[in-house]
Amino acid sequence: MDNTGKEKEAIQLMAEADKKCKSSGSFLGGMFGGGPQKVEEACEMYCRAANMFKMAKNWSGAGSAFCKAARLHMQLQNKHDCATSFIDAGNAYKKSDPNEAIKCLNAAIDIYTDMGRFTIAAKHHISVAEIYESELVDIEKAVAHYEQAADYYKGEESNSSANKCLLKVGAYCAQLEQYQKAIEIYEQVGANTMDNPLLKYSAKEYFFKASLCHFIVDELNAKIAVEKYEEMFPAFSDSRECKLLKKLLEAHEEQNSEAFTDAVKDFDSISRLDQWHTTLLLRIKKTIQGDEGDLK
Repeated sequence: MDNTGKEKEAIQLMAEADKKCKSSGSFLGGMFGGGPQKVEEACEMYCRAANMFKMAKNWSGAGSAFCKAARLHMQLQNKHDCATSFIDAGNAYKKSDPNEAIKCLNAAIDIYTDMGRFTIAAKHHISVAEIYESELVDIEKAVAHYEQAADYYKGEESNSSANKCLLKVGAYCAQLEQYQKAIEIYEQVGANTMDNPLLKYSAKEYFFKASLCHFIVDELNAKIAVEKYEEMFPAFSDSRECKLLKKLLEAHEEQNSEAFTDAVKDFDSISRLDQWHTTLLLRIKKTIQGDEGDLK
């Protein structure tokens, strides 16, 4: 059967399910006790229709059908099935209507938090954050959802997952020039990972990022911070990141734009700097007198 056939079948199923819902609430339906059973049957029909819409790649149709199923599950007090249907609706709407996707995912999150299922609620907060990041480009709302996910993960002792969310928040805070908040996050995650044998290699990267944020705010702040990180985490002293910071501090103190650029180039030739690092380094370099703001 082609997609058009699947779509027609889905529309027919939706109509039948709508009829069942109406009759379940009628006087006769209530008298003869067929109400809840008819609601269950309608619920199943909406789910089948949703899957047919998915096969036909009618994502809005699928999302709408899953939403109807979710509302019936709630009517039947099936909280878990209700949340699952809202998630299915959200996943379908992701392909056609990001705002509707967020509404459905938020509805599921409310149910999961009410049930005390904070880990799964956190996972879906991340999904909402990703929609705000990539589809709607609303970074502040994305940050809010990553923060909420981190809080829930922390509460459930899922520290590794919490740190991943916090690092996303830290990266965006730095881009939005909220340096103090970014510093607090990088210091916190760095301290959390430096004593973990499997994660301590990453700690130097987090202290490096915190130092760059300090550097933009104030050169003296950055000097004090680097010394503090070396004391906290001796392995940081031998890292290429720490050596680069010291060269940059020296170049900045001497207002030597060329030395600053050369230090960045040397580091980049071995360890490629990504867009985030490059952006922050350019901001620091622009504070050197007479600088044109180029790292090449």
